[in-house]
Amino acid sequence: MKNYTVRHYSSADFAIWNAFISSAKNATFLFHRDFMEYHNDRFQDFSLLVFEQQKLVAVLPANRVEDAVFSHQGLTYGGFVFGPKIKLGEVIEITKAILQFLHQNKINTLQIKLIPSIYNSFFSEEIEYALFLANAKLIRRDCLSVIDQTKIYAFSKDRRKCVQRGINHNLIIKEESDLNLFWNEILIPNLDKKHGIKPVHSLEEITVLKQKFPENIRHFNVYHDDKIVAGTTVFITDKVVHPQYISGNAQKNEIGSLDFLYNYLITEIFVEKNFFDFGISHEQNGKKINEGLLFWKESFGAKTVIQSFYEVQPSNYTLLKNVML
Repeated sequence: MKNYTVRHYSSADFAIWNAFISSAKNATFLFHRDFMEYHNDRFQDFSLLVFEQQKLVAVLPANRVEDAVFSHQGLTYGGFVFGPKIKLGEVIEITKAILQFLHQNKINTLQIKLIPSIYNSFFSEEIEYALFLANAKLIRRDCLSVIDQTKIYAFSKDRRKCVQRGINHNLIIKEESDLNLFWNEILIPNLDKKHGIKPVHSLEEITVLKQKFPENIRHFNVYHDDKIVAGTTVFITDKVVHPQYISGNAQKNEIGSLDFLYNYLITEIFVEKNFFDFGISHEQNGKKINEGLLFWKESFGAKTVIQSFYEVQPSNYTLLKNVML
């Protein structure tokens, strides 16, 4: 049996953390410290590193709220991150070591939101088995609408009509380095009017992140008669393209701006990627679905991928002892 040492992340670990993330089997640029720390004023970081002697074998991007630890609330997905050669028995032992560490630090609850399977470089479901052994409770499930671009798919007749509407209106799409126009003229007004909220990222934050991750964050605007009518900020990983923000003005249905934009991204710009992730279409922690939004995404040929959320008591680390016969 291997011995594992768990400790808190510190700024001195910046380089080794990022080096590990770059080669992990279930990580994306969201776990890079430059991305995680853009909002460190809002979260109490509680990220963990796991070592086998001097070798880093796993990390857990996380934050703490009182006596609970979350796999990071500031990230879309998270969970335990492992190297590409990790085996099931090692994952069980690492999970036990982390839970025991949390228990010793008087943490009563650990919540994990797993990274959706499409983002993994290799099969990476060992952690779900380890959580099962630890009596973790499934507390939420999100449904992502995803096009598998490695398979045959088709836009519906309605979607094709809306794409043609954009063509008929002579819409023009431009990739932009400056997000100011979209943020201030389209995104912020729309979110405020429809939901009374602001974007998760401020304009300043997303601008800095785009500068730090130019290959992973790209932005496209749609213009009609030289005026912006829609746009999207896209997050790009090795296998997946995900529009993190997408919005259009009041004419979006009349001129087909969003359909025209999605068609361009899917069939031209990111056609070589394995998956196009539209994201979720529900509210109330996965309990209610926006039927119209789901219909729209599925009419592009998207199918459902599940993201699971678990809660486990660190004191259950004892359940992971003597699992192997």
